[in-house]
Amino acid sequence: MPELSEKPMKQGFSSIRAAARLSVAPMMDWTDRHCRYFHRQLSGQSLLYTEMVTAPALVRGGATHLLTFSPEEHPVALQLGGSDPAELAEAARMGAAAGYDEINLNCGCPSDRVQSGTFGAILMTDPGRVAECVAAMRAAVDVEVTVKCRIGVDDQTPEEVLPEFLSRVGAAGCERFIIHARKAWLQGLSPKENRDIPPLDYDLVMRMRGYFQGLHLSVNGGITSLVEVERFLDAGLDGVMVGRAAYHDPAGILAQADRRIFGTGEDRDPVAVVHAMLPYIDAHVAAGGKLGQVTRHMLGLFAGQPGARLWRRILSEGAHKPEANSALVLRALEPVLEGAAVAAEG
Repeated sequence: MPELSEKPMKQGFSSIRAAARLSVAPMMDWTDRHCRYFHRQLSGQSLLYTEMVTAPALVRGGATHLLTFSPEEHPVALQLGGSDPAELAEAARMGAAAGYDEINLNCGCPSDRVQSGTFGAILMTDPGRVAECVAAMRAAVDVEVTVKCRIGVDDQTPEEVLPEFLSRVGAAGCERFIIHARKAWLQGLSPKENRDIPPLDYDLVMRMRGYFQGLHLSVNGGITSLVEVERFLDAGLDGVMVGRAAYHDPAGILAQADRRIFGTGEDRDPVAVVHAMLPYIDAHVAAGGKLGQVTRHMLGLFAGQPGARLWRRILSEGAHKPEANSALVLRALEPVLEGAAVAAEG
């Protein structure tokens, strides 16, 4: 297998790659700006990603509101969906101008919507097109352009497809890939089933690490704990991307990440994180936003702890009400504090 030579990194690339030791995956309907702001309170170092934003929505639809984010979210990456090099280049320019630290191209989403638009996982069948897109995006922006991909789709043989994909797209200027270690079945499986049913092949990703020493490779798929993150990093991978586990148990993945993964900072106390969120929540509600738009991302904060069920219930039942504000969050926190006190006494 040919090895890509080491290339000098552009200024600023080293810091974003350091953050990529641990990242939170782009997840539709989940990793919006409120979610990312919340996750940033748990980890100051981890790399955060937007939901996928389609290039046509930005370039043709003028949906620039989709690029809004808070400065506190840095380091933060914009994930784009598309397959037209010129359109992706323009969308990348818009993302870079908005201040994103990285532009990522989605080559892994298996939904019918992205197939009909000829982007997402179906691009695994056309590495030449992906290479053209990457080259155009890299020429358009100074921030790093990356690719998130699968190990293959449908009846492709991953051992053949993935190395060719990395080689061709890497030669076009993409030096960092996030590899979801599952095939995507575009026929026969739903997007939800595609997250669970195709078997994981971490060994194949590790072999790519050996083949392509000049690339920065992160693994994604099925990773549910910091212990697993540490094992992959110790095995030689450059980064690990965590998806649903970081959403459903954010403290379990992110609260200790700065110390354990990045070797800096202290562990974050989930109760302190709630209090850190209150000014953000007050500002959002004062601007006409709904409490539930923020707190829906916080429901898993106390997963597995005494009082967690009441925390979730109080927020779920009350956050949609017109008068709901940060006072409800403090009320939902009371059972957690009481549970912690009882546990300490026992």
